[in-house]
Amino acid sequence: MKFLTTNFIQCAVKGCQSSDSSFPLKYEECELVAETQEFKPEFLVHMLEKINWSALVQVARDLGNDNLPTEKPELDPIMEDDVLILKDLHNLLVETNILNGKMICNNCGHIYFIKNSIPNFLLPPHLCN
Repeated sequence: MKFLTTNFIQCAVKGCQSSDSSFPLKYEECELVAETQEFKPEFLVHMLEKINWSALVQVARDLGNDNLPTEKPELDPIMEDDVLILKDLHNLLVETNILNGKMICNNCGHIYFIKNSIPNFLLPPHLCN
């Protein structure tokens, strides 16, 4: 599961859908792997518009990365200094994969497992209603 995906998923338990604490999920015991991908700065600038930056920073911290600024940067893919920042973001968001681990809802405590880069969002019957 690409790191970028963590910014678009939340707890699937019905009672958590209206809770602010069900996003972002908490990530624990995660095994990360790097996978080289083509660098596309325009894609990253476009994605930054859609990203919940505070959630991104929190998940990065869960996974041991304390290097992100607390405020979302305004980046231009043409500016040389911004390209360096975009390359760092590309490495984190696109090239970092979560191979195995746990995602935990901060609202209900339900644990979702990630195995072989695939998150399992199937819920037991008692949590589906």
